[in-house]
Amino acid sequence: MKSLRPFSRVLLAVLLLVPLVPRAVEAAPKRVLVVTVTTGFRHSCIPVSEAVLARLAKDDGRFSVDFVRQPEGMPRPPARPRPGPAGVQDPAHQAALRKFAADEKAFNDTWNPRIEAALRALSPANLRNYDAVLFASTTGDLPLPDKQGFIDWVAGGKAFIGVHAATDTFHGFRPFIDMIGGEFRTHGPQVAVEVVNDDPAHAAAAPVPVKWPVFDEIYQFKSYERNRVRDLLRLEQLMLTAEDIKAGRATTGHFPVAWCRTFQKGRVFYTSLGHREDMWDPEFTDKAGRRNSVENARIFQRHLVGGILWALGLAPGEATPRSR
Repeated sequence: MKSLRPFSRVLLAVLLLVPLVPRAVEAAPKRVLVVTVTTGFRHSCIPVSEAVLARLAKDDGRFSVDFVRQPEGMPRPPARPRPGPAGVQDPAHQAALRKFAADEKAFNDTWNPRIEAALRALSPANLRNYDAVLFASTTGDLPLPDKQGFIDWVAGGKAFIGVHAATDTFHGFRPFIDMIGGEFRTHGPQVAVEVVNDDPAHAAAAPVPVKWPVFDEIYQFKSYERNRVRDLLRLEQLMLTAEDIKAGRATTGHFPVAWCRTFQKGRVFYTSLGHREDMWDPEFTDKAGRRNSVENARIFQRHLVGGILWALGLAPGEATPRSR
């Protein structure tokens, strides 16, 4: 056999080395900062939601999560006194109000600096390290380092995901309400409902049946405009009060449950479900028993992951509002 020509020898050497060249490094997971801090009502599902979100991120692999949690050791806030039989002008009630105001100031002076310290993770400088922020049942007026800077960060091309009471946050800060697409107004008792899937092609709605029976706390909204968001899940009927539930009397209408939208260059996904632990976790049990099936919790988890991935630009779905 004739010896290989120089070019052939070089080609052979390259071919022999090909298996030794490592594969191209896969894209690093997107980073999501999960916030569960509250200055208003605190949902009992928050610890379960934190554990579930950590597990979902690990199992999926396309995104990772860091947490901004409530500082430990929160004292019990003072309760506003209620008027007695003599009414609000009763001197005893007025004295109780003055004591409440002093106690509330002392509480805020002690507790608020700890909340502010926890939320420094949402400073514009630190947000550069993240692709998305997820509010999981946050409530109240959170003392962010720069509230408008946070809104501008989303508008500049990042992602925001809101779950359940995220719409019960920043009631007095209109830029946040405009960004998320709606504002919590009220809710009735927890109730069995039939969720309608409006967009089965969207990643957040694809895991959800066309008609999905669930049991949860259903939010009713204000500052919500259908022509500014794309509805994903909704109700056609809702029992609004305990009396309605007792009588089996439902009100017909448009009750949004989950939606998405673009916000300038950013993406926003919101789902109002997730008040109950048994919506989050298929393994959750307590003495009251489950009201949602194991499969419902699995569907909710897939719904949530689909919404997160869509917001991160990793899963398909339209965001254009439908013409009505």
